[in-house]
Amino acid sequence: MAPMKEFNPDDLAEFNGEGGKPVYIAHGGLVYDVTESRMWRTGLHVMRHHAGRDLTADIQAAPHGPEVLARYRSVAVFNTGQSAPRPVPPFVSRLLRHFPVLKRHPHPLTVHFPIVFLTSATIFTLLYLLTGINSFDSTALNCLGAGIIFTPAAMATGYYTWWLNYMARPMRPVIIKQRLSILMLCIAIVVFIWRIAVPDILVSWRPGGFIYLILVISLFPLVMVIGWFGATLTFPVEGE
Repeated sequence: MAPMKEFNPDDLAEFNGEGGKPVYIAHGGLVYDVTESRMWRTGLHVMRHHAGRDLTADIQAAPHGPEVLARYRSVAVFNTGQSAPRPVPPFVSRLLRHFPVLKRHPHPLTVHFPIVFLTSATIFTLLYLLTGINSFDSTALNCLGAGIIFTPAAMATGYYTWWLNYMARPMRPVIIKQRLSILMLCIAIVVFIWRIAVPDILVSWRPGGFIYLILVISLFPLVMVIGWFGATLTFPVEGE
């Protein structure tokens, strides 16, 4: 039996389904021909996964497992040219077998809390300035505190998901999310402490009040940008 061909990432990229080309994907060191699958007819699967790429990490995070590839022909071995990732420790493997929710859902679950609380801090602060209703100001402070509590949990589960599903490999969206999350948490802590120390910071419009307001407002776009780059990992932007 003749040995199988060996593909590198550039070889695999040629089989992306465009212009009538075959549709190949890689998983676990093998290249599969999925041309006959109606789910891959355009070279794009469920508007997320592009053909001509290594989808090992993507399938680990997918709602189905790699067993779906058993129905397709493997046409080559895949060599990424990179050193093999460190295996998952045995105790983590056992934990994931008993609690599969820990494999896919911790970060999507926890990340919603800082999104809600920190954007709400901006919204209720602006409502207070517009209406003068003190309860809006109190709600904004409470949301800031809750956002500070939940942001480290979201960051921790993000690192965990990055390590488990993406082998902690350098990825531009992840790096941006990490840096902006640290900045966002620092700003939230600063304005929370500032607001506790100076309760009337927004009552008398001194220069400090303007700086405080700018910092609170900045939380909203920071959350949106972090969320955007997180979404690109789950739903890649067409053409990237």
